[in-house]
Amino acid sequence: MGMGGGNTGGAVSDINVTPLIDVLLVLLIIFMVIVPVTPKGLDTLVPQPPKDHKESEPNDRTIVVQVISNGAGAPAYKINDTAFNKQDLEPKLAEIFATRQEKVMFVKGDKDLDFNKVAEVIDFGHQAGVDNIGLITPRVEAGQ
Repeated sequence: MGMGGGNTGGAVSDINVTPLIDVLLVLLIIFMVIVPVTPKGLDTLVPQPPKDHKESEPNDRTIVVQVISNGAGAPAYKINDTAFNKQDLEPKLAEIFATRQEKVMFVKGDKDLDFNKVAEVIDFGHQAGVDNIGLITPRVEAGQ
């Protein structure tokens, strides 16, 4: 008695997956090429040098808050070369930026100063409603 493996004559209901795998691989390659792989980071504003190299008059709209180290004591604070006490900084900044459309401020701290003092000034700026706060470093100040 032999077991025969003959054809029963019926239709085969198995699906042919080879063409489906080919289509899947082609779609995978297409989507890998289409989707851009750009790294995301923090948005920064980089100052651009002027297009014409003429001497320009200083901008009186620029607000620079300086934090000056006094050695071991509390630091001194200046807004555009005008001295202020620490408790007077936030009300003065709120007064300055209350009517301004562009709310940009720069903070310049001494190199020997603890960064916590500079961070306090940044917080004062945020509480006064300043949108963009930039830091002036010695390299930026030297123009490099």
